[in-house]
Amino acid sequence: MELTNKIRSLRTSRGITQEALASAMGVSAQAVSKWERGTTMPDVSVLPELAVYFGVSLDELFGLTEEKEFDRIQNVIWDKRLLAHDEFDQAVRWIDEKIASGYRVAECHRLKADLYNHQADFLKEAAAEEAKAALAIDPDNRDALSELNGAMGGFIPDWCVRNHYKLIEYLQDFVKKHPENRSAHMWLMDNMLDDKRFSEAEAAWEGLAKADDTYRTDFYRGLLMWYKGRTEEAHEIWDGLPEKYPEDWLVYLSLADVAVMEVRYDDAVSLYRQAMEHQQSPKFVDCLESTAMIYEIQGRNAEAVKALEEELELLASDWDTTEGETADRIRRWIRRLK
Repeated sequence: MELTNKIRSLRTSRGITQEALASAMGVSAQAVSKWERGTTMPDVSVLPELAVYFGVSLDELFGLTEEKEFDRIQNVIWDKRLLAHDEFDQAVRWIDEKIASGYRVAECHRLKADLYNHQADFLKEAAAEEAKAALAIDPDNRDALSELNGAMGGFIPDWCVRNHYKLIEYLQDFVKKHPENRSAHMWLMDNMLDDKRFSEAEAAWEGLAKADDTYRTDFYRGLLMWYKGRTEEAHEIWDGLPEKYPEDWLVYLSLADVAVMEVRYDDAVSLYRQAMEHQQSPKFVDCLESTAMIYEIQGRNAEAVKALEEELELLASDWDTTEGETADRIRRWIRRLK
């Protein structure tokens, strides 16, 4: 009966007559009346047309709760490579309606950001393929090379394009208002270090030290030394972290990332493995993906495939994920390597 109530609610809220709806669906007004009374149900083939006509998803048409629809959109983001235009527009429209109604406003804005980022990521991937196609035909096409670099997140030599001053400015203001937010201090330092704004990063570290009581304060102190070229001091700090925080898997992950930046690939792989061993289930797959990337860089494709196959096993055992884009992306990666 939920579907019949939903059809009536959608029709009346939009000021649509039964006759107008019937005409749009290619049925009689009597048929619409029976739908709304629950005497009969719309044919399955009509349901997608009804959803499009009212501008809602099929799930909305069937009257899913707000919580279930929210979760459905989140799952779509995780499971689909690229959303169709209609599906994307419907998701945005639903989120906007929920924001306007006051439902989980902060999380709805976060979900909308996730939706936009997801769509942008895969549009970038499509852009890269188009740029490669142009270069296959015309290797001297400098504009296509530029588009490829942008699509694949390549280095931008122009400082005016590359720098992060707008984000830094926002985060500086944010941590003033929310000095206890450890993550914001870390993002602020990351972006300052990338822009080589070392004196400001020093002040940002002071804020992190006040907000944090984990290994991160020491790690970022080492990172600041490393970026400033004081590598011995950095490693003195980092070398003590496993002893000071022996059970924190993120210590080994962070040190592995440093090893990669120093092109110490074998050390990095060993540290990623230690990070995996120290994790509690459900385990994250970042270490395995990083390991696969290192092996691919080294031309050790067979070992990269093994790491990716281990990732698929972990997704299945720890996250109950065997289908959708999360798993399909890894399978495409394996096929390419093979």
